[in-house]
Amino acid sequence: MRIHAVDHPLVAHKLSTLRDERTDSPTFRRLADELVTLLAYEATRDVRTETVEITTPVTATSGVRLSHPRPLVVPILRAGLGMLDGMVRLLPTAEVGFLGMIRDEETLQASTYANRMPDDLSGRQVYVLDPMLATGGTLVAAIGELIRRGADDVTAICLLAAPEGVRMMERELSGTPVTVVTASIDERLNDSGYIVPGLGDAGDRMYGTAR
Repeated sequence: MRIHAVDHPLVAHKLSTLRDERTDSPTFRRLADELVTLLAYEATRDVRTETVEITTPVTATSGVRLSHPRPLVVPILRAGLGMLDGMVRLLPTAEVGFLGMIRDEETLQASTYANRMPDDLSGRQVYVLDPMLATGGTLVAAIGELIRRGADDVTAICLLAAPEGVRMMERELSGTPVTVVTASIDERLNDSGYIVPGLGDAGDRMYGTAR
């Protein structure tokens, strides 16, 4: 497994505002959208392409286009949905699947409640969107499902990661073709499983508590 923490002043600037508890939900959503586009630029550095012949207003030349099968973007509901627009802005021809997962707040274990993806992902590059790599349980479960469906190239895009989650992914996904792209690897998890210093519950901050 590879992990890439993006070192860029614009990433750091937007992340600092996301962390601020005074940032309201509309601003949080907008900044998360912008941050995801910056992270997606790094995450798609190895997206598969093929050579095509084109004609410019001046002459014939060679160019590139995304190869088939098209990449698949999979936001993990619900918070990952707030990252989708920022991702497909950069990959407008990608297909989109959905994976609904919920974490038990006592056991911190993830379970699936919704699944809308192709049965066969052989040969597909898959980009998983999940704001927080905390304990790692949700992403490990999600990526495990993708691999069972034949995915051979998975990239997870996260706003933040905790060392504990990174270690779990390295342990549980050893030998699998997985890359994690994040804006920051933070200090640790607290006793409630939240990333420190983190930014709180990303879903709640995007959409409210809805309780």
